[in-house]
Amino acid sequence: MAQTPDGYLWVGGSFGMFRFDGLRFVPWQPPTGQSLPSNPYALLVSRDGTLWIGTFNGLVSWNGIELTRYPQIPNGFVTSLFEDRDGTVWAGLLGERGRLCAIRAGQAQCSMPEGGFGQFVWSLAEDKSGALWVGADSGLWRWKPGTPQRFETPGVRVGDLSTTADGQILIGIRGAGILRVDGDRLVPSPMRSAAKPDEWLPDRDIKANKLLRDRDGGLWIGTEGHGILHLQEGQADAFTRADGLSGNIACSLFEDREGNIWFGSEKGIDRFRKLPVTTLSMQQGLPNDGTKSVLATKDGSVWVATGEGLARWKGARPTVYRERDGLPDARVQSLHQDADGRLWVSTGRGLAYFANGRFVAVSGVPSKEVYSITGDGTGDLWLSGNEGLSRLHKGRFAENIPWAALGRRQQAKVVVADRGGLWLSFWQDGGVLYFKDGKVQATYTPAEGLGAGHVAGLRLDADGAVWAATEEGGLSRIKDGRVTTLAVGNGLPCNTVHWSTLDDDGSLWMYASCGLVRVLRDDLAAWIADPSRRVATKVWGAADGVPLLALTPAYFNPPVAKGPDGKLWFVSGADVQVIAPDHLPFNPLPPPVHIEALHADHKPYAVENGLRLPPLVRDMTIEFTALSLVDPKSTRFRYRLEGHDNDWQEAIDRRQATYTNLPPGNYRFRVKASNNSGVWNEEGAQLEFAIPPAFYQTTWFRLAGAILLIGLAWSAFQLRLHMRIRRLHRQLEATLEARIAERTRIARDLHDTLLQRFHGLLLQFQAALNLLPDRPRESRQILAGAIDHAAEAITEGRDTVQGLRTSALDTDNLADALRALAEELANESGHAASAHVEVQGTPQALHPLVRDETFRIAGEALRNAFHHADAKQIRVEIGYDERQLCVRVRDDGRGIDPEVLRAGEKQGHFGLSGMRERAELVGGKLAVRSGLETGTEVAFSAPASQAYSRPVPARSWFLHKKFAPSEVGE
Repeated sequence: MAQTPDGYLWVGGSFGMFRFDGLRFVPWQPPTGQSLPSNPYALLVSRDGTLWIGTFNGLVSWNGIELTRYPQIPNGFVTSLFEDRDGTVWAGLLGERGRLCAIRAGQAQCSMPEGGFGQFVWSLAEDKSGALWVGADSGLWRWKPGTPQRFETPGVRVGDLSTTADGQILIGIRGAGILRVDGDRLVPSPMRSAAKPDEWLPDRDIKANKLLRDRDGGLWIGTEGHGILHLQEGQADAFTRADGLSGNIACSLFEDREGNIWFGSEKGIDRFRKLPVTTLSMQQGLPNDGTKSVLATKDGSVWVATGEGLARWKGARPTVYRERDGLPDARVQSLHQDADGRLWVSTGRGLAYFANGRFVAVSGVPSKEVYSITGDGTGDLWLSGNEGLSRLHKGRFAENIPWAALGRRQQAKVVVADRGGLWLSFWQDGGVLYFKDGKVQATYTPAEGLGAGHVAGLRLDADGAVWAATEEGGLSRIKDGRVTTLAVGNGLPCNTVHWSTLDDDGSLWMYASCGLVRVLRDDLAAWIADPSRRVATKVWGAADGVPLLALTPAYFNPPVAKGPDGKLWFVSGADVQVIAPDHLPFNPLPPPVHIEALHADHKPYAVENGLRLPPLVRDMTIEFTALSLVDPKSTRFRYRLEGHDNDWQEAIDRRQATYTNLPPGNYRFRVKASNNSGVWNEEGAQLEFAIPPAFYQTTWFRLAGAILLIGLAWSAFQLRLHMRIRRLHRQLEATLEARIAERTRIARDLHDTLLQRFHGLLLQFQAALNLLPDRPRESRQILAGAIDHAAEAITEGRDTVQGLRTSALDTDNLADALRALAEELANESGHAASAHVEVQGTPQALHPLVRDETFRIAGEALRNAFHHADAKQIRVEIGYDERQLCVRVRDDGRGIDPEVLRAGEKQGHFGLSGMRERAELVGGKLAVRSGLETGTEVAFSAPASQAYSRPVPARSWFLHKKFAPSEVGE
């Protein structure tokens, strides 16, 4: 294995070369026309970034562009590669005769010592003095400087080479342990077992095959059949397939740029990295894997309760206490240290305290299970048990209070002493209460703002505030009767909290269903001051070794303790775990970012700046990656497509960006990433590409289209104008024809009525004249009748003349014309009726036709009011509105018969129907409302667009026919 400067991990094996980005192994093939001599075996990245590939059939190097072969090393099995401090690359070969080759300035030179290496050179290393060491079939060789020197290893085979912590050479001998050079001889370098520090590991169990000294001074030993050993501070931890290792035969060991250790076995690849959380189990000395509670005492000890004894950590190894040490039972439950420094322990068979190196049992406690213990400065000790709340005073049982007396069906999960009373939290039904002086003083439930669900943890801080960890509603704080809750809405990653505590720096730690959560001190203080504020959190999850548990991991208490060195010890189910808040692993290296692929409409394109995609791209996907191998799933990305995205987009749990229907243009895709510690590579990676327009997306096409649309719009406007003028012309012709027809009708009426009467009068006058001489009396009667007929003719003629007034207005003022008409009608009627004309709005110039017809409609309504309605008050309203012209005539006369109103006219009379016809003629509406003895209202309205005069439109080139002004309007 090897890692190139771009961050990729390269792996060679039986199936070829692979490139790994932390999540995906991608097969690698050289460019077209180039190939590897055979399958790779040994890999090296030199300081100039070149990847050296030793194969079963020669050596090649890859500079990122092309492969370089070295003909001086033909048909050689390259077993090992190494670069010395001078930059020379050394290659060890296996064959009929083993050889050592040095590659300088692109040239390879191979050599053998006097006596030879045997059949192979297997390993290479350099000590702190710069001496090159060679592990070969014939033994160990000190190659340079000076004359090569051989160290014989009779009967055993040299495996791999490494160095000690102080830079001396270390030799792994298969089946004979680890050796080191002492002068002119090789001496053993023994190591102790981490599980049994008093015992040395037998050399026959080491079977070293691969060695690696990491940056922290630890030695990693890959074995043949026994997995891997990690030697740190003289003690060795062993990992095999039983511990989850992929295989037990070591093939390679490698440390990457971030400090991860990679172990290649016959069955796969494993990664070892520093975890923030250390797990302690039976392998580290616990008596049992079922931990129950943990407590730190004032003497610097940390006590861990298990199902098979109580472990006390005070030093490297724990001391275990069981029944032989005075415990009533090895099944230890809850722990507590009272104000006098005495340790109290509840077990499956009773209570005990620790004194003079032994435990002393205390009788009288009725509960078989004690879930929590607390005490105060008065000598009282309180126990929450399955049989009730028990109190001991000065070490003697005093009383037991049934849970029913507190209104509860089940025991308290946690009890905490405070100001002469007790805080109690409950699992069943949830809630927190304060108990003092034999009664419940206060109760807090979700109705008071407490988080919902079981209350698994309870803690009293130095300010007197109580912190309640709830299983559904986050972490609640109770202070002076006021409850505030820190939950998902305030920035917590989840609402299920098992417990909380503070570290030496004052930061808040919580164990939640989503992992171990930290809120820094200043953020916590800001939230306390303003509970609506959001907090920033750091979460350690399963990838960091923290089990994710939906329910509280600790049945008994306390579940967490702070050791004398500031480390937090906590129960995490079966094991106890430790985290050092002031020594958390931090990854300072920003991850290299790469854009790996671009697909447009499911077709791949080369990732290179200046890329031109085809027009009309519908779907485009850009794949990217960041090379942080510590915890790849914690890598976060931000990307932005300049020319499309207004802001950076977040990408979590995905390494691609997708765009659809991008318009033509020049684009720059930028992506940056952060590692597991939140360190960002702000420079990131970028790709510039362009999408050319289709012919109909070009500027010239759009300009031509715009010109065409403007021309079409102008033509449409001219056509509409032409059609409107023609419509007005037709309306005018129709109006003129209607007037001619009306005058013709009136003329016919005059001929048939008035002229006929005059003709009859003439005949009567002639008859009377003929009778005068002889019969004067009869002549007088004929003249009297003629006079009556003449009066009737005069009346009929006057009405006809009034109807014939084509432009009855001597002025354009409609209101003045109606006032004059009303005055004339009042004089004719001879009765005391008054008419009032009122104008509303600003008077407008009316179209002549509308003006005349409006006058006739209003005049007919006035005549009806004066002649037929017997009205006393007549009111005319003329409204000039921006939307319409409206004229109303109201009177208080006798009204119109409802039957006549429904019929629309009276038999033999045409006044109402005539008014409606005139209204329709000018595009208006007529409304008549009346009732017997309630007066009548006639309302006429016409749209402003037709009623008010408008300037004559300008002539258009589009029109072929020209109209004279007289044809368009008066």
